[in-house]
Amino acid sequence: MVKTPPPPEKTYKLISDANQKILVINYNQYAITPSIEEKAFCMSQVINFILETGEITKLVFQQREDFVYSEQQAEMLSQIAEFIKWITDEANVLDIHTLSQGCSSCYTNRYNFMRILVMSELREDPLAAYLHLLDILQKEKATVKLCSSCKRKNDEYVKLLEKIITKMSRLNLIKQAIPLLKDYDPNTRELYKTFFSPAIKPNFLFAKVTKSYPIGAKELNAYDIGDARVVILRKKDEIRPVYHMLPPEYDLLEEQYEILGHAKETLAAHKPTHSEFVDPERTREVFMKVGRDLLSDLFKSKEIKADVKLLNKITDILVRYTIGFGPIELILKDPKVQDISINSPAYMNPLTIIHADYGECITNITVTSRDVESWATKLRLISGRPLDESNPVLDTELLLPGSRNRVAIIQQPLSPSGIAFSFRRHRDKPWTLPLFIKNKMLTPLAAGLLSFFIDGGRTMLIAGTRSAGKSSLLASLLIQIMRSVRIITVEDTLELPVHELKKLNYDIQSLKVQSVITGGKQEVSAADGIRTSLRMGDSSLIIGEVRSEEALALYEAMRVGALANVVAGTIHGDSPYGVYDRVVNDLKVPPTSFKATDIIVVCNPVKSISGIGRERRIVQITEVRKNWEKDPMAEHAFVDLMVYNPKTDQLEPTDALIQGESDILKSIGSRIREWAGDFDAIWENIELRSKIMDVIVTLAKEQNKSALLEADVVVRANDELHKIIESVRQNTNKTNNKVIFNEWLAWFKHLAQGVEPDEPNIQKVY
Repeated sequence: MVKTPPPPEKTYKLISDANQKILVINYNQYAITPSIEEKAFCMSQVINFILETGEITKLVFQQREDFVYSEQQAEMLSQIAEFIKWITDEANVLDIHTLSQGCSSCYTNRYNFMRILVMSELREDPLAAYLHLLDILQKEKATVKLCSSCKRKNDEYVKLLEKIITKMSRLNLIKQAIPLLKDYDPNTRELYKTFFSPAIKPNFLFAKVTKSYPIGAKELNAYDIGDARVVILRKKDEIRPVYHMLPPEYDLLEEQYEILGHAKETLAAHKPTHSEFVDPERTREVFMKVGRDLLSDLFKSKEIKADVKLLNKITDILVRYTIGFGPIELILKDPKVQDISINSPAYMNPLTIIHADYGECITNITVTSRDVESWATKLRLISGRPLDESNPVLDTELLLPGSRNRVAIIQQPLSPSGIAFSFRRHRDKPWTLPLFIKNKMLTPLAAGLLSFFIDGGRTMLIAGTRSAGKSSLLASLLIQIMRSVRIITVEDTLELPVHELKKLNYDIQSLKVQSVITGGKQEVSAADGIRTSLRMGDSSLIIGEVRSEEALALYEAMRVGALANVVAGTIHGDSPYGVYDRVVNDLKVPPTSFKATDIIVVCNPVKSISGIGRERRIVQITEVRKNWEKDPMAEHAFVDLMVYNPKTDQLEPTDALIQGESDILKSIGSRIREWAGDFDAIWENIELRSKIMDVIVTLAKEQNKSALLEADVVVRANDELHKIIESVRQNTNKTNNKVIFNEWLAWFKHLAQGVEPDEPNIQKVY
């Protein structure tokens, strides 16, 4: 067997970074692909280098791709090197006195075995070395005899072997391998793949991706996100599932990697400016066109055929790794992903996500310091906000293909170990009430009731804990506002789907105000932003989140807007009284001003008995009555209209709602001539809205058309309902809910079938 020649000197370097010692070995000049698990030469070489450098925490083979062995794998190799050092220096097994008490006859055979063990087997194949030791021990025990020269038994040699085996069996590699050694074949090295599996990344990419699945992991689910494959796995004894994604850039041919690398170097020379990030969609379109032309020329120059599909695929990769956010973009395209966390230092911690179906998951992707530094710079440009030692927090928004995201970044000195990120993913399309019905966050009746409040121009606070779905629910309520009404939004971080609503022809103006956390000297305060909105004409006012002193300005707006259009916002709080406590005691709004709140909607996650599963639910819809003086709780000002029942897993109406004891509903009805003093008429309108919501969800399910639940369809359905109501009233001089519903149902069924419906002909009905 011809061994691979050793590489020339100085083919490795040791990188010390904080508590990390990374051994990097250059394999660019060799045709062989480096692999600890497959090649004995590579394992031997690494152990030799560790004997020179000392213990390492990570191993990297550099070639066309970087092969990165994790801390646990590097530790196993370091332990073997330390064991070799012990066996030669401390145990001194090659010494004649240690092996044979000075007898040259005993020493010769034992020395040959020990020398091969120390110099070769332990470095190239420690599992085989362990088995060899066990075999020699068994033979020595079975053949007890006197040496013809020294007349001694071999019992001291047996004790030495036992000592070596005992020490070796404590090594992590051996300890884990012992149950599997029965079927070990040294000729294949297959068993090493159980313990060694590198994360592989092309050397022009920074993030590291582990391609192989964890050993023994059970597959829970699998699906595709564009060209990327996602597999959800459960490891034994691990409570968090593994979100395993293989991005397409980690599965290209060598010639494609080379072309992509050249293109990346060319595009990387361009430094995007702040003005380019102001319109990220346009900037990406330009880069896609330039990148596609560049790649096409490179393929032609190499005389390599590339069809349109391949060219588009590699162009997308190129743009993601120049002006984009690398593998983060792919994960954020997954509609099941709700959050991504990157803890510092990034290179030591795999990304974690919150998955809609599987909760918190660990991923197979680890990003580097270069990744997070590059992303932080881009987000500074996008936001126009500072991120430095004086301003170690940045809160901003990020619009990417297929997702809208809120991003929080922290750095030193707040984060001592470096830059950390949190990405909160919003749907690329706005949430709608029918979508929430489908996901059981609320019922059709609750959706009808909320829709009624929106048209009634009430003041509403959407309350809940973090990740309860407050902002998403608020966005769905925006869809219920008629497009004839102007909307003004006030946010410090742009989370509401203003861009998408503009595409749906909403008359909407977004105001971006100063972050309460990061400040920002050039930005207008939230309070001033709200007061400015009051001078911008008759509009619905939507506040992204009530956090600080802007609460006083908000309640000014509520008092002004109570009899006009809806005023709504989100706030942290787990109950109506919790909202009151936060508004009055924390945010210093006078108790009497709190009376301007009409409706409090409380969203909270509902956990399973195990504590692992969680579902988002609306748990309360509560009205705030006005006839109290000091304490709304003690004076029964909070009247629940709907309350979550955990037994039925549904939001259910209370007696107060069913029996018409709602002051807010009566107040809305008092402004409508046909409803004044007639709660039954009010209730019938709520039921009409509820039936329409239910029809949308039911038809979407029956016809397997999820598009019927999306904002463009729901907005048209709302508009059509209002037009039909007005037509019926004008033509019959009364409101006939049965006629209205039947006309709307006929229109919507045509729409659901993909046929553009005709305008309703109300003259046909009596």
